[in-house]
Amino acid sequence: MPPAETTNPGDPRSAGSSLHASAGFVRSGKVRDLFEVGDRLLLVASDRLSAFDVVLPTPIPDKGRVLTGISRFWFEATSDIIPNHLLGTDPAKLPADFFEGTSGDAGATKGARPDVDEGSREGRLEAGRRELRGRMMLCRRARVLPVEVVVRGYVAGSGWKDYKRNGAICGIRLPEGLRESDRLPEPIFTPSTKAEVGHDENIDFDAVVELVGGETAARVRDVALRLYRRGAEIAEKAGILLADTKFELGVVPAEGTQNRFAEGESIAFGEAEPRNQFAEGELILIDEVLTPDSSRFWDASAYEPGRAQASYDKQPIRDWLETQPWDKTYPGPQLPAEIVDGTRARYVAAFERITGASFQRYLQEDVVAQ
Repeated sequence: MPPAETTNPGDPRSAGSSLHASAGFVRSGKVRDLFEVGDRLLLVASDRLSAFDVVLPTPIPDKGRVLTGISRFWFEATSDIIPNHLLGTDPAKLPADFFEGTSGDAGATKGARPDVDEGSREGRLEAGRRELRGRMMLCRRARVLPVEVVVRGYVAGSGWKDYKRNGAICGIRLPEGLRESDRLPEPIFTPSTKAEVGHDENIDFDAVVELVGGETAARVRDVALRLYRRGAEIAEKAGILLADTKFELGVVPAEGTQNRFAEGESIAFGEAEPRNQFAEGELILIDEVLTPDSSRFWDASAYEPGRAQASYDKQPIRDWLETQPWDKTYPGPQLPAEIVDGTRARYVAAFERITGASFQRYLQEDVVAQ
């Protein structure tokens, strides 16, 4: 798998993390860094934030930990619906040689032991584990489905634009007279392409069949709707409406079938496969799940159909960027402190309301608990 394209002037990923010196480093996505650990994959959620397909130069403190902690909560809460890729979250259980080559300056000095020289081997281990704490997911490998698995319970975003144009979303006819942000009679499966460049495009179910085959497409639709309903039910109890969300699904090859992992070819998130690669094997939930980055969450107490709703996500940053003299290319503008602080507060609020857990305790103990 090739590394991410980070040659754009001003792309903050070019500077990298100290962990990028690890022999297992594979690539950087917009938010996550990917590593190989033996026959497993390690996903590390950074504090980077992207808008308009540009990674901004200003990180949002602890954003990566929020995304990881919420995903951990949902992986457990949905494990009876579909198995997932998560194997572990404890940095201390990674092999020591994973950290060889790192500089030892990871994660600043917060929580550092004063009796340990960070330039020593022990110091590199401690610093690397500190950087990974609350951010990492050690995962099974999977062949990723070449489709964005989207479910909508409300008319919003690109779905609202499609509905206004032709009264349908992804080929699904909807009742006349719906307003922006209206709740749909039933959740609908509204997949989209997984675009390498530019924006994803909404597609209908027949297009999914062409991509992954009929049986797999039907399984994906059923699982996605069940996941949405579970997420919406739990979120609503916390006073949050799940307007729509995107899942990532993959297939773990069945035993006895050709396994390209054993042949040294790395397959991970975002790579497309021919449809016959998905016919056999175990369908699993991968990447992040039901986070503010992959979902549109609304505060139920402020919900008012007929207009756009405020979300627990980075929309206020997009709104601020639209007021700036910026052409939406690298490098992006630095974010002011009040925008950064407000964004962090929204992410932390989403973590605590959805999970019912203390984010401060998550930072201190790496557990999703009150």
